Amino acid sequence: MPTSPRRRSPLGPRLGTAALVAACLTLLSPAAGAATPPGPRPHDPLRHQLEELVRSPGGPPGVIAVLRDGRDTRVVRAGVADLTTGRGPEADDHMRIASAAKAFSGAVALSLVHRRELRLDDTLRERLPRLPRAWGSVTLRQLLNHTSGLPDFSQAPAFVRTLQADPRHRFDSRRLLDYVADRPLLFRPGSRYQYSNSDNIAVALMAEAATGTRYERLLRELVYRPLGLRDTSLPQGYRMPRPYLHGYDVSPPEPPEDVSEVVGMSGVWASGGIVSTPADMTRFIRGYAGGRLYGHHVVREQRRWIPGAASEPAGPGRNDAGLAVFRYTTRCGVVLGHTGNTLGYTQLIAATPDGRRSLTFSATTQINQALKPALLRKLRAVQEDFVCALLRHKR
Repeated sequence: MPTSPRRRSPLGPRLGTAALVAACLTLLSPAAGAATPPGPRPHDPLRHQLEELVRSPGGPPGVIAVLRDGRDTRVVRAGVADLTTGRGPEADDHMRIASAAKAFSGAVALSLVHRRELRLDDTLRERLPRLPRAWGSVTLRQLLNHTSGLPDFSQAPAFVRTLQADPRHRFDSRRLLDYVADRPLLFRPGSRYQYSNSDNIAVALMAEAATGTRYERLLRELVYRPLGLRDTSLPQGYRMPRPYLHGYDVSPPEPPEDVSEVVGMSGVWASGGIVSTPADMTRFIRGYAGGRLYGHHVVREQRRWIPGAASEPAGPGRNDAGLAVFRYTTRCGVVLGHTGNTLGYTQLIAATPDGRRSLTFSATTQINQALKPALLRKLRAVQEDFVCALLRHKR
């Protein structure tokens, strides 16, 4: 097993400077049920695919997938959670969930819509009058389905420069939109789809304004507690709770570099800062995709799809966007969920629309179209095969 990788400057030439920051910001206790015992299954095609993914050029040092059908849980894994110790990945290991955190802000907002504390047609002008007047007509619905036109704060030069100078800089998470407050909307709200980290910052701020309650508490009361999430949090700093899946920059021919604790989370907050475990993310997506947090009328609105609008990175099959959820139409059927990628981690959470069957798929390196297009194609193909296994279809 490789020894501890030598340290390099986390924002040096190997990782790229502004490109790294933009990429990492464009951004699952064991699950209940009968978990599959550890160790390989004879001729296990799913495990074989994960092993092939780990062996791929630039591939993740570790991958873990949790498939659940009713009360039956199967965990498939390959590689290691920590290159230094050689320990294998486990379902209760912590990890950065990246933009899958956007589903959590959606869960908060839609729960408040259900309680009539927010409306999908509420505007920034009504709820957040301190934001630029030019943004005033943007609605909660448009923020949730990425048709707002808000410029992305994570691409603002001043934000990038601050993060380059100190990757662990402590941002005021509630003032992140100030980095683009001098900019107009990119397009007329509702006229087109464009994924933006700013959208979910605004969603969290609207939730706070409507309730007078901090977003972190709303997460605990409206999401963690109802769904039984015990190992999920929204930190401000860079430290990872133990145990955790170590995230790596894998850029051959250089050895993998541990980047798990390189960047602080205050600069992503509601758009991608949550830390969770594969077990908790399994609980979350089953409840979230299954509509357990709010009534049928809200679920119906959430599932008004924008054809061809993809998550970041794109998930398996054809992607369509709803309100803080995506529909992945594979050759074997449909699942609903979200993806995410950040420095050291790539995530997929998905479940059938009734929430009964779910897949949590976590890889310990960043994989997206900009950084590793060929590996992303392979990852999506593997994820589709896992969805087919989940839905009990064969190729």
